[in-house]
Parts: sequence; structure tokens; C-alpha cells
Amino acid sequence: MINKNRMQTKSTLTDLHQVLWWFNQLDHTSVPSDVWIQCQTALAEGFTNAVRHAHQGMPPETLIDIEASIQKDVVEIRIWDSGSQFDLNQTLQRMTATTNKDATGGRGLLLLHRIADMLSYSRTEDDRNCLLIVKQYSKIQ
Repeated sequence: MINKNRMQTKSTLTDLHQVLWWFNQLDHTSVPSDVWIQCQTALAEGFTNAVRHAHQGMPPETLIDIEASIQKDVVEIRIWDSGSQFDLNQTLQRMTATTNKDATGGRGLLLLHRIADMLSYSRTEDDRNCLLIVKQYSKIQ
């Protein structure tokens, strides 16, 4: 493993800047810049979805845990929320069939699906949900 770190933040969109700053502190010199930008985008989208959707109606003090690891040829991002569980694959299928390409919003999960080489959303033993975003890359020569 090259680098791994965790953070915890409140469920507010104003903390997105802090989340991205934290992520950029990881040693990502082996990750190609275009892949790193995609990972930043995926992290921002996953965090924003947790705040806006999973924690909708919950107090801003509701915590979101985030873990990022950079391994030999893969970046993994995990985001834990306390919202209701939903079927990610079923939602993606529905969105693919019904989402307007020109819409100004509501396409975040589709973006995550396009960026990630693997994307999952599962219930954990502590009654939270974990969004797993996996992005593979080749090392810079």
C-alpha cells in the first residue's frame, strides 16, 4: 500500500473544500493527473450525494466518514453515510433509461458510474452505508 488516510466531517456542503484539501494531501505522485482529477470529481460527487440525499433532513452534525487509499495501481475511496439504504444498480439502470442528458442536475450517480472501474453501495454492520469507488491506473513510467 502506498498511502491510506481517513477523515470525518459534518454533513454540510461547506465542508467539501476541506474534504478535497484532505484528499489532495495524500501522496498521489504515482497517479496520472487525469486519473487524479477523476478521483477528485468522484469524491466530490460521493460526498455531495451523502449530504444532499443520504442525510437529507438530518442535522448537519451527522457525521460522514471518508477513507482514501492509493495502492500500487488503484485508488479506492470509501464514504460512509447514515441514510437509508438503496439499490445502487437498480437506481443506475432506472437513471440510464430516464435521465435527460441535458439536465443541469440529477446525474451524479451516472457520473460516478462512468468514472469508477468498480462502484458499490452496501449496508455495513453498524447500520450505515458505504459507497466504494475504485479507480485503476497504470503507474507513470
